Amino acid sequence: MNATETAAAIETNCVIVGAGPVGMFAVFELGLLDIKAHVIDILDRPGGQCAELYPEKPIYDIPGFPVVSGQGLVDNLMKQIEPFGPTFHVSEMVTEFEAIGTAEKPMFRLTTDAGQVFQAPVVIIAAGGGSFQPKKPPVDGVEAYEGKSVFYAVRNRESFRDKNVLIVGGGDSALDWTLNLHPIAKRITLLHRRDDFRAAPHSVNAMRELVAAGKMDLKIGQMQSLVGAEGELSSVSIKTSGGVEEVATERMLPFFGLTMKLGPLANWGLNLHENLIPVDTEKFETSIPGVFAIGDINTYPGKLKLILSGFHEGALAAQKAHRYVYPDKRLLFQYTTSSTNLQRKLGVA
Repeated sequence: MNATETAAAIETNCVIVGAGPVGMFAVFELGLLDIKAHVIDILDRPGGQCAELYPEKPIYDIPGFPVVSGQGLVDNLMKQIEPFGPTFHVSEMVTEFEAIGTAEKPMFRLTTDAGQVFQAPVVIIAAGGGSFQPKKPPVDGVEAYEGKSVFYAVRNRESFRDKNVLIVGGGDSALDWTLNLHPIAKRITLLHRRDDFRAAPHSVNAMRELVAAGKMDLKIGQMQSLVGAEGELSSVSIKTSGGVEEVATERMLPFFGLTMKLGPLANWGLNLHENLIPVDTEKFETSIPGVFAIGDINTYPGKLKLILSGFHEGALAAQKAHRYVYPDKRLLFQYTTSSTNLQRKLGVA
């Protein structure tokens, strides 16, 4: 790397790879310790899976919130970290990682696919399971309809109002959205390749009750082709045991699962175990001093893949990160309830 490129690098205290809830809350914990962060995510906005895959799906196990939607949680976190002014770099993926410091005094250089270079003594990987991408249905021409009438997640319920909706799949996502969209859709049709579902039994029972009452349709079979123009579906041809039939369709939600790709992280020189990053449970540091892994991307004995667990991991990682960012500064533990110093940082004192 030449001098010009080095001069152009963004120098910061910490680079967080992954802008899901866990990465976002790490911004908060770092901010309390005067550690500035830049956050990089491959998606086009902060929020990770909560914003991309289930923005309107309820979450019931976030402390202090009996129920909160995925997007609601993201919105609250954005408000919570606002005092610390994090910089988000969305629609970018870290493609190069280089350790340029020492174990005692780490320093890292990261480059994204957009050509942006970062330099920081601390890197926190909060990339979930890597880069999640929906599996596409095995039908020709589906790309022409994506984003207009074929969607892999529900970002706006109102776009399904008074529409003929075809939902494809047999797991929790397919059944959840069958039930959630049923009250507003013109007609819901659920298509699955067999009359056996992987979803929660109560969801399956509720779906069958709607079918028995004639309030929605269940088709057992497979998609054959899509019919429409200029990205707007009009019908989907499906093959069942009784032959081929056309199902009126204006919106389609195929839930074929997700593919998880670790991507360039695999080439960072980290110790890996089944595409996960082993960490200790004192500070959630990886095999490279100064690089931490929190959330679903890490593994350790007793690991629970819960958002609340990731919050805890981020809090402890921030404590050790402070030692790398401010090696000569003593860290004084403080409570936000009683520390006027912390309250000033939060803008409430």
